[in-house]
Amino acid sequence: MSFRQMEYLVTVVEEGSFTAAAERLGVTQPTLSHQVRVLEREVGVPLLERLPGRVLLTPMGREYLPHAVAALRSARLALGEGTGRPGPVHLRIATMYSIALGVVPPAVRAWLAAEPGAEVEVVEFASGTALERHVAAGGADLGVGPLPARWDGPLYELGEEELVLVLPVGDPLAGRADLPLRELADRPWVLYDAGNALAPLVAAACADAGFEPVAAVRTHHSATAVQLAASGLGPALVPTGVLEPGLPVVALRPSPPIRRTLAAYLPGPPSPATSRFITHLLPGP
Repeated sequence: MSFRQMEYLVTVVEEGSFTAAAERLGVTQPTLSHQVRVLEREVGVPLLERLPGRVLLTPMGREYLPHAVAALRSARLALGEGTGRPGPVHLRIATMYSIALGVVPPAVRAWLAAEPGAEVEVVEFASGTALERHVAAGGADLGVGPLPARWDGPLYELGEEELVLVLPVGDPLAGRADLPLRELADRPWVLYDAGNALAPLVAAACADAGFEPVAAVRTHHSATAVQLAASGLGPALVPTGVLEPGLPVVALRPSPPIRRTLAAYLPGPPSPATSRFITHLLPGP
């Protein structure tokens, strides 16, 4: 078996399908499928259960995957050994679109300043489930996202992220300091696609206020939601981290407040470089 075959397997698991994995790897789907089957023959058992539209790990696949992830990680760490010098420190961070605009950039900036020559790769997801699956499969050194309902590896709570109501400048309600959501029940809303982790949070907040919001438009990205709200299409609930100075919007605090807990979580024990990065993520005293 080869490292390339193990990389193919891990990517299929991360993406949940051969089609998406082939696109990410830049290979044809028949090539990818063939190499994974060769790996399964060499292991001696099926590692994947192929279902219509998705792929799942078999029980043996769940046992084998951590070994493949560890082997790939060791190979990456060994880069540069042929010259007698260690390879550059490379940190892979998986996060969410909104968080990539909020808590992650300051931590990356501080970490890079303390790690000359280091490299950072940031992969963004809209779905918390996809993010957690990617990290669990070893696709990143750590994930930064909403607190998982369950996580078997190391986990660090990072505090709470607050959502704000975004309205265009000049809206009749723009002068309020805070605003109950029920006062917007009769308006069309800027909402999120079902795959976005904010969608159920917004739906639950509106349900608690006694109504189901009607969508004027749906988007996959919270930064786009701000722009759509600015154009007057409807109110939007967005994380505070996506707001940028100069936008023609007013941000109001919903009443009651809407918050979610953020966390950093790892597939296994952190490397020294990952541990140093986490210190920049953790809230101060």
